[in-house]
Amino acid sequence: MNPLWWLVPLVLLGMMLNSPWFKGATGEALVRLSANLRLPSDTYHSFHNVTLETDRGTTQIDHIIVSCFGVFVVETKHMKGWIFGSENDAQWTQRIFRNTFKFQNPLRQNYAHVRALETALEIPRSAIQSVIVFSGEATFKTPLPSNVVRGGEYISFIKTFRQQVISTEQVDRITARIHNDRLPATFATRRQHIANLRSRRREPTIGKSCPRCGSQMVLRTAKQGKKPGNKFWGCSTFPRCKAVENNIRS
Repeated sequence: MNPLWWLVPLVLLGMMLNSPWFKGATGEALVRLSANLRLPSDTYHSFHNVTLETDRGTTQIDHIIVSCFGVFVVETKHMKGWIFGSENDAQWTQRIFRNTFKFQNPLRQNYAHVRALETALEIPRSAIQSVIVFSGEATFKTPLPSNVVRGGEYISFIKTFRQQVISTEQVDRITARIHNDRLPATFATRRQHIANLRSRRREPTIGKSCPRCGSQMVLRTAKQGKKPGNKFWGCSTFPRCKAVENNIRS
């Protein structure tokens, strides 16, 4: 037997520890730990890795924290290097030494999660707060909104909300709804969510505007009514705007 066989598991372990998947999972775990340790459980109810069904398939939310001070939807980004961006940019930039990379504006990404929760939980948009957490060694090189923070700073941000906007009864209803409606945190759920994302990316939605409010239209599939399974154009701001178009070829 080769006397160096024991190096193989060490090499594999080193590859795993340096993989983006492991670093991302570590960042997620640290964000979860901060919530569990620093937010009193009698006031804040935390949910992690929540996948919910939507009219467009599924949405996966990193963390949801429910309290009488609001529902906080937390999107995590484990990144390093310099981060450039603004609230209205479609993409942000990551710079590592001389290399630059583009990634989707996480505020826009989390807006889809907020909108899905608003519909699923039937609560006003004003009661939901979007929070973006960079858990890696990232440095912000441009001014960013106060809800974009690094590491455990998101706990301090959440604690700045001290005005009650949700009743105790509503908190109980919301937490029960999330617990009952979330899909199992299994590999099958993750695989299906990835398939849904790939399918949505192929939808020809770019450039089509809502005839009523001017927002972007998205291609959806009817789940009920007279023609379940049929595709139609719906306003991306639903339920605030309920405009639809049944001609999917336009």
